[in-house]
Amino acid sequence: MAETTKKTAAATKAATAKKTTTAKKATTAKKAATTKKTTTKKAATTKKATTAKKTTTKAATVKKTETNSAPLKAFKKEEIFISDADCFLFGQGTHYDIYRKLGAHVTEVGGKEGVFFAVWAPNATSAYVIGDFNGWDENKNPMEKMVDHGIFTTFIPGVKEGDMYKFLLHTPDGNKLYKADPFATYAELRPGTASRVYDLGHFIWEDEEWVTKRDKKNVFKQPMAIYECHIGSWMRHPVPDNDGFYTYREFADRIVDYLKEMRFTHIEFMGIAEHPFDGSWGYQVTGYYAPTSRYGNPDDFRYLVNKLHQNGIGVILDWVPAHFPRDAHGLAEFDGTCLFEHPDPRLGEHPDWGTKIFNYSKNEIRNFLIANALYWIREFHIDGLRVDAVASMLYLDYGKQDGCWVPNKYGGNENLDAIEFFRHLNSVVRGAYPGVCTIAEESTAWPKVTAMPEDGGLGFTFKWNMGWMHDFCEYMKLDPYFRSNRDNHYKLTFAMSYNSSENYILPLSHDEVVHLKCSMVNKMPGYQVDKYANLRVGYTFMFTHEGKKLLFMGQEFAQEREWSEERELDWYMLENHLNRGMFEYMQELLKLYNKYPSLHEIDASWDGFEWINADDADRSIYSYYRKASNGKKNILVVLNMTPMRRENLWIGVPKMGKYKLLLNSDDKRFGGNGGQIDKVLEAVEGECDRRDYHIEFNLPAYGAVVFEF
Repeated sequence: MAETTKKTAAATKAATAKKTTTAKKATTAKKAATTKKTTTKKAATTKKATTAKKTTTKAATVKKTETNSAPLKAFKKEEIFISDADCFLFGQGTHYDIYRKLGAHVTEVGGKEGVFFAVWAPNATSAYVIGDFNGWDENKNPMEKMVDHGIFTTFIPGVKEGDMYKFLLHTPDGNKLYKADPFATYAELRPGTASRVYDLGHFIWEDEEWVTKRDKKNVFKQPMAIYECHIGSWMRHPVPDNDGFYTYREFADRIVDYLKEMRFTHIEFMGIAEHPFDGSWGYQVTGYYAPTSRYGNPDDFRYLVNKLHQNGIGVILDWVPAHFPRDAHGLAEFDGTCLFEHPDPRLGEHPDWGTKIFNYSKNEIRNFLIANALYWIREFHIDGLRVDAVASMLYLDYGKQDGCWVPNKYGGNENLDAIEFFRHLNSVVRGAYPGVCTIAEESTAWPKVTAMPEDGGLGFTFKWNMGWMHDFCEYMKLDPYFRSNRDNHYKLTFAMSYNSSENYILPLSHDEVVHLKCSMVNKMPGYQVDKYANLRVGYTFMFTHEGKKLLFMGQEFAQEREWSEERELDWYMLENHLNRGMFEYMQELLKLYNKYPSLHEIDASWDGFEWINADDADRSIYSYYRKASNGKKNILVVLNMTPMRRENLWIGVPKMGKYKLLLNSDDKRFGGNGGQIDKVLEAVEGECDRRDYHIEFNLPAYGAVVFEF
């Protein structure tokens, strides 16, 4: 997450209000036609969830937690209350169902339907519920305090689903705080800041087949090509309404077809948890339990996940336990004291981002966050959580000057409480849901991020390989003349030297195409046609290298502008030959990645990768092959990182036999020059690259070729 995206709450209000009144853009019929070209077979946008098949549910324990919602209509609503046992577990940090007790819950008491409200605010002297149902009267609905546990509760008959509310908290110094519900499952559309009552018991899931298969698969041996996506700026209505955003349901009908056409296996959503400022991209959260109301209600989001699963596509959420904004209605100084954040600003504040840091030493705070992770998995069937800004949590001195941070008890800069939090989180999530991934965006050399806690690790499933990303981008933007420098040449080979230390994902994320960093294609050197040829070679390297893959939206067709959350992607560019060529090249590359086990089943070992020649710096040529566990259908890759065509090139190969051409980035349909290579090459004797056999062909300028053998 780019540091500049972590806006302060104080700076967000005016910008948010301004944004809501910004003139809506109009689009032409030509754009609509282009949009249609890129998303074939669109389903009707108002299609309702059809009935009926209920998912087999798991028992309501942490180990086997219920994965479906309650029936559509029970004869009698279960009465919700908070017991001493609930309070004890919450105080211990192990009440993984606490979101089913705190917050607002539609229930029935004494034959009367209404809502049970509960809020943890131990330092408040009194608390009231105010909302639509009582005319926002500050005295009408007081809450009763469980004195020993710091929880206020009340039942209010007649409150309906959809009603807005807040908690009014009185502090010991006589102040009044108007707070949104930390456990609210639905929120008022920004710039409003109230919470909304919502009953999560309506939706009927139809993704049992997906969930069952997911939990049986070895995720490390499966293809994982992640499409990172921001719903509000992927595609918008030509005639804007509510900023032109698609609803979750409208988006579902379009994105499913697109992902299947492109052959991505997963989608990673930015900005789903409720946040007040669009420009934060969802990385400053005020509603950790509420899917943002920008695109609909919680069941609309469930519809999106359900539809993705029914079409074989996994869902990953960006999750932000690192920090939260200072907005007055949010978690900051929640009950008049530093309840969620650390009271010492050297431990509780990010000076660069202007945000608050969770107090990971508190059991209740760890419980709030771990229960939140489980909530998304249980209630929304999420398949993975990409944990944002992990490094900022692990290091006490992250982004801080000397004297502005406090060492741990051993005098070091490691945040011992955050380390324990990660181990606890990953033990619970991966223990209860072995098919669910946790992914660390960790940008340093912290060891054992993906090792299990019992082995001294943090327990994540995967780690973003930020080192690979940095070296790749630095190399690819070089003029070819400088690529032959040996220090630069080895930027692309270095990642394999440490690849087996973690389970990696290779990310080209939103952070790489914003804030004057240029889009992926405009990072490339040369004339326009050279830029596209460079990027085709670069993507071939990425998708044939060890590690799972992540690509930010728009980069699959080489959008030339940087990304902005304020507009949709430049879909009209698909009318251009080079962009259409990139689109089709990525389709073919993803097809190979999914089809050939050699490209995805061994991703953290030299058993799956071998260099043919990693040292050809003078010609800037890289050659290597990916190995399948059964020795069949291996993949040979040759990359030319210069504009020089290499005639009659010899490439050493591991054995005699036929080498079948699968992909040539220089094909005219991809935007290339049409350089021809025989469909099948026969290896012959003759030493090359320290091997006894070789193949011979003409390697195109800025060319990538892929063979099967």
